[in-house]
Amino acid sequence: MNSLTLPTRANADLIEAAYRSWLDNPESVDPTWRAFFQGFALGNNSGGSITAAVGASTASGERVNIIDSIKQSQVHSLIYHYRALGHLQAHLDPLSPPPAPSPRLALSEFGLTEADLNESFDVGHYLNGGQMRLSEIIENLQKTYCGRIGVEYIHIQDTEIRRWLQEKMEPSRLQPKFTTKQKRRILRRLHKAELFEKFLHTKFVGQKRFSLEGGETFIAAIDAILEASPELGVEEIVMGMAHRGRLSVLTNILRKPFDVLFEQFSENYIPHTVGGDGDVKYHLGYESVLETSDGKKVEVRLAANPSHLEAVNPVVEGKARARQRIRGDTERRKVLPFLIHGDAAFAGQGIIAEAFNFSQLPGYRTGGTLHFVINNQIGFTTLPSDSRSSRYCTDIAKMIEAPVFHVNGDDPEAVCLVTLLALEFRLKFQRDAVVDMYCYRKHGHNESDEPAFTQPTLYKKIAAHPAISTIYTEKLIAENSQTQADSDAIKAEYTAAMEASFAKAKAAEAAASAKKEPADKFKGSTAIFQPAFNHTPVATGTTPAILEKTVLGLTRVPPDFKINPKIKRILDTRLEAFKAGGPVDWGFGEALAFGSLLLEGTPVRLSGQDCERGTFSHRHAVLYDFETREKYVPLLNLDEKQERFCVYNSLLSENAVLGFDYGYSLDYPQMLCIWEAQFGDFANGAQVIIDQFLVSGESKWQRNSGMVLLLPHGYEGQGPEHSSARLERFLQSCAENNIQVVNLTTPAQIFHALRRQMKRDFRKPLIVMSPKSLLRNPAAVSRIEEFTTGSFQEIIDDPQAPKKAARLIVCSGKVYYDLADYREKNKITDTAIIRIEQLYPLHKNKLAQLFDKYGRDARLIWAQEESQNMGAWSHIAPELEEIFGRKPKYAGRDAASSPAVGALAVHKLELSALLQDAFNL
Repeated sequence: MNSLTLPTRANADLIEAAYRSWLDNPESVDPTWRAFFQGFALGNNSGGSITAAVGASTASGERVNIIDSIKQSQVHSLIYHYRALGHLQAHLDPLSPPPAPSPRLALSEFGLTEADLNESFDVGHYLNGGQMRLSEIIENLQKTYCGRIGVEYIHIQDTEIRRWLQEKMEPSRLQPKFTTKQKRRILRRLHKAELFEKFLHTKFVGQKRFSLEGGETFIAAIDAILEASPELGVEEIVMGMAHRGRLSVLTNILRKPFDVLFEQFSENYIPHTVGGDGDVKYHLGYESVLETSDGKKVEVRLAANPSHLEAVNPVVEGKARARQRIRGDTERRKVLPFLIHGDAAFAGQGIIAEAFNFSQLPGYRTGGTLHFVINNQIGFTTLPSDSRSSRYCTDIAKMIEAPVFHVNGDDPEAVCLVTLLALEFRLKFQRDAVVDMYCYRKHGHNESDEPAFTQPTLYKKIAAHPAISTIYTEKLIAENSQTQADSDAIKAEYTAAMEASFAKAKAAEAAASAKKEPADKFKGSTAIFQPAFNHTPVATGTTPAILEKTVLGLTRVPPDFKINPKIKRILDTRLEAFKAGGPVDWGFGEALAFGSLLLEGTPVRLSGQDCERGTFSHRHAVLYDFETREKYVPLLNLDEKQERFCVYNSLLSENAVLGFDYGYSLDYPQMLCIWEAQFGDFANGAQVIIDQFLVSGESKWQRNSGMVLLLPHGYEGQGPEHSSARLERFLQSCAENNIQVVNLTTPAQIFHALRRQMKRDFRKPLIVMSPKSLLRNPAAVSRIEEFTTGSFQEIIDDPQAPKKAARLIVCSGKVYYDLADYREKNKITDTAIIRIEQLYPLHKNKLAQLFDKYGRDARLIWAQEESQNMGAWSHIAPELEEIFGRKPKYAGRDAASSPAVGALAVHKLELSALLQDAFNL
């Protein structure tokens, strides 16, 4: 191809599109077009549109000469490949020499030779275009992409983002340019981190501390973030990290007093036994307002975490979203989520992918998260070759096109440089960014572990490797930025401060021992103490005026809104039921709870899979015009002064989404936060969040949550996976009034239970075994007056109670309606049925009063639809025995390994058998 004419506008558009593609990626067009565009770039120094330039020449009938320059094309390809693959040649591992040159970046790979090194070539949009010798091009590219920083960003599809990164990295060749003052600050942070770990190692021999030794540069990096944050508009940082290096962060960054930490290390440290069980020192949360070197302030909140290494991630995201709401940070720039990871956990834990997946979703986005991986290149005793299938531990981040900055931890300036670049990227584009700092772990997984058992060669390398502060001190001395005396003075000053704090801790310990005072295990943490749980009734009925306003708002749609006829019938039925005083079904009762709270000043958040409509089409919180799909949310249109109602269909995740909502509930307790499982058994996927945070967070960390879980539960012959919310698992976790577990039977009960969450002066998670078939059971309804009076009933007496009961059946949940139906059909008149609506904490006094009412000589039966080894039986049987004086008889399904049978016919036979047992045992 030697010439070009432009006979049509379509051709011009085609050429222009191809040219833009070539500018972005030379490999995206065929070699002939590459050669053409190279020639055009060489001949057209003025830049601009190719069709404008070529069109000008063809308009006069002239022909455009094409420079036949395959080599020029290959130079552009070389630039692209350095941007894409330079990280393969970067020196990232501090324990190993630089890697061999990558064959994919060799000159021969591009049809070039050493003879071409002195030739000048056009560089396209690299360094703003122009001509440059090939040797100079390669030298600059190697400095930028193959030094101690390796960047992965070509996977990002957005050209604007790639261009921005190139403009930030390529002119500076990614070479740090810190001032002498900044370099000395970095060195101080390295000394502090190293000396702190050595001090603990000598003073508290053999105690676990999960030291940062080998990764101390992280302290300098986080200090750089804090210094830069106020200038960039960040007012608050919400942090999450596991135990590795946490103690160093607490003292050297968040400024937790050394004496408090040293006191907690003492062998004689016996914490209070009141207010929970506490947790190990490297799991507790901490909050601090820090002042930068120029006097500006930034607030830092470090979340409490369990040993499930990455489980805290979505909790931090939820906390950050709540803090953004509190600060009115609608642009999500004032509050920064900052997560610190280990390499093995980042690659291995599925919750990483779940949290990445919701990072840009409407109900869960936090404006991007800054991620920092402390890459020890080992997980406990396992090397990367055995712990992941990807090249990098961070490859999962590419799923959301996050840039990844790999960096050698022995180069503190490089680490700080890319950390600040990642921070700037997050604030510019509201997206996640990842810093992957290659380092090492000086000791074993903990300080009592012997790593040489399994990694003898690796730990020989580590033992011989100089400390990071030594390496950096030598660098600063060589460039006349610091003297050895200056460095020694820093170490002496810091060591003296720790010795003084250690002496203070010892004195405090001795004084407490003399007074026989137990230590405060929550001292220096984020603990919040609240009033103890009690059964005192709370008035949760709303006023008739608020109820009416709620109903009118729920059943009203805009006049031009084309509502689905089936939903229209539901709304009309609800309005008619209100006017008639009832009946109110479950979905209506729940909506009345939401609406009345909103009108009374309490915001509501509901999230979960398909929760807008509701799995069983009972909610319809969001309506869609059936012609345009325009959205209308009745609960947002009750009144101009109402509070905010937020409902989000979540991603298909339980673990991360529940963690997010739990975190939100911690930092915004004024809001009713609800997570709904699509089916109750889906909570299995969130078991780590339930176990590690929901049921034990108050005991471990004194962190209080009013989180509500709606878990559809009930045996209707739908098989094992859609029957049980595993009530038994929650009851097994009940102790110390930690959570509330309810199995409700009426719409009024869900109304009062939800409102009670926000009306008391204490917060406890609420686990609701919510119904399926009861959503439309004509017997499971309530009257309007039940919503304007009264309160939640923990125990419900039999509404058709006999004067004298020969048999007393105690039950919970949906099975009540099966029992009541059986009693009516069989005309049984000597049996009373009591419903336990709240299984935990159990209102024992109320139950005892009912037993006295019916006579303690009545035959006592516990009836449940779950299998004998499931449901409430194991939990409730000893409680009933204590109250009644003898163990109840059991009526229910036999013990089973699966929650339910798979055949409807068998289900019905089992139900018939348990009903007969309940009335005949």
